[in-house]
Amino acid sequence: MTMTARTQPAAWTGMVPVDDTALAVTDTGGTGRPVVYLNGSYADQKHWRRVITELGGDYRHISYDERARGKSDLATDYSFEACLRDLDAVLTARGVERPILVGWSYGAMLAVHWAARNPGRVLGVVSVDGALPHDWLDDAAKVQIRKLFRRLSPVFPVARRLGMAARMSAAEHAEINIEVNELCAPAALDPVFDRVTVPTRYVLATGGNLGGDPVLMEKIRGNLTPVIARNPHIQLSAKVPSNHSKILRKDYRAIATAVRELTTTPDHQTA
Repeated sequence: MTMTARTQPAAWTGMVPVDDTALAVTDTGGTGRPVVYLNGSYADQKHWRRVITELGGDYRHISYDERARGKSDLATDYSFEACLRDLDAVLTARGVERPILVGWSYGAMLAVHWAARNPGRVLGVVSVDGALPHDWLDDAAKVQIRKLFRRLSPVFPVARRLGMAARMSAAEHAEINIEVNELCAPAALDPVFDRVTVPTRYVLATGGNLGGDPVLMEKIRGNLTPVIARNPHIQLSAKVPSNHSKILRKDYRAIATAVRELTTTPDHQTA
């Protein structure tokens, strides 16, 4: 589907096929600046409703459930690269050009990576407490992550209804977590930051989250400081009082403010 500047995209909800799966997508339509929302590792699109309501009708809002999350279909590939292909598929299917990408946690990594690879196709990025460099992951930590998800697996059915778990095994949940943490190693993430040439705003939480030590998470957030110092395109928009898990629910206004900051950034700064 191709949408020209003269066409006002209609509101649409449906399934977008990609690879061996199909993704549940919601597009509010309209002629406003498109904003694409990228979820946390196991979350679904409903977590963004407060941000979308706060931004209102001046924007075109596109959200979707990743493979095996929410209403999307199962797949055989749950890798980070597969999720980047999903983003491409959604943008192409909905005819979206130069959106603002807003990602939370895992979704922030998707947004930063995609923007670094496609600078001419994105207006900017809002990273919500994600895409933060760290090197705490070692073999012992991987063992603990796998044990944690095995212990949590009995509550997956309830967590899925709350948008906090995927329709995957405990092992698949764990490997997604391990992969994204490996991608956060400075040796892997710093070159991505260095390729970011579009305005990127961070909204950082405070303290910990489920399974995350508050002291360690605050240390990880501090690792963003040298990144901001060396790349002027990356800036801190806000540090908010809510923790990682509650930031979309309690500090949605700060996220909306970061989106508006990008909307008012002159286009020549995105070159």
